Amino acid sequence: MQEAIIYAAAILGLLGVVFGAALALAAKYLAVWRDPRVEEITGILPNANCGGCGFPGCGGYAEAVVAGKAKPGACAPGGCEVSKKIAAILGIEVEESVRKVAMLRCVGPTKEDRFQYYGLMDCRAANLMALQGGFRSCMYGCLGLGTCAQACPFGAIVMSDKVPVVDVDKCTGCGTCVHACPRRLFSLQRIDRPVLVRCVSPLKGKEALESCERGCITCRKCERTCPAKAISIVNDVAVIDPEKCTVCGKCVEACPRGTIVFVLPRKEDAAAVGAGATGAAEEGR
Repeated sequence: MQEAIIYAAAILGLLGVVFGAALALAAKYLAVWRDPRVEEITGILPNANCGGCGFPGCGGYAEAVVAGKAKPGACAPGGCEVSKKIAAILGIEVEESVRKVAMLRCVGPTKEDRFQYYGLMDCRAANLMALQGGFRSCMYGCLGLGTCAQACPFGAIVMSDKVPVVDVDKCTGCGTCVHACPRRLFSLQRIDRPVLVRCVSPLKGKEALESCERGCITCRKCERTCPAKAISIVNDVAVIDPEKCTVCGKCVEACPRGTIVFVLPRKEDAAAVGAGATGAAEEGR
């Protein structure tokens, strides 16, 4: 009996040695090599996992950067500081990029709703359930139910009188609100290009006047006034070319409806603020 116990223990011990050796060999020869820079870059990222870079989380972005599939400056929440750290790890130089923040291309509801909406308090649901353009007076404008504010991972959007207001100091330009808005009313605005047309409605004439008190009516005054020829009419809405815009402000003065406004610090102010700095939103300045 005693010999059987010793024999069984010896077999178990031998099996333990064999399996341990097998596992050690497997760990050595079957291991998938992982570039140590991935972990290093992941460690300096803000770990917001907002998806603004276009990759599944900060870990996915770090792998893409090391593999050369993404640029070091694609992390909007991290900004210039993180971009420089990533570039240092990779041993490359990174170009300075101008900071971008989200801005709403709509002045919000200015007239009474067409009917009372009792559905789910979510812009995406309301947009799907829209009846003849929805319950707001403008069928192209902001629904004002706060889906963008709920989606923002940084708490940079608050609702004020049915209109989303972006806190420029908190906004990282991740683009989450751009994708969350079912009517695509948010755009990422360069900090040094503070002029914005706050309307996307293609309505014109009487329909435009009836739907909103401040919407674009395609009068073309802004287009004729702009000395840089930076404004054109696309789908019956004024569109500003940020590469041509000199931020002279003449279009803001010429717009009879107040549709074109300064939403960020003007050029002379932005120069002092800098590419990576922040500024307070100046709605309707």
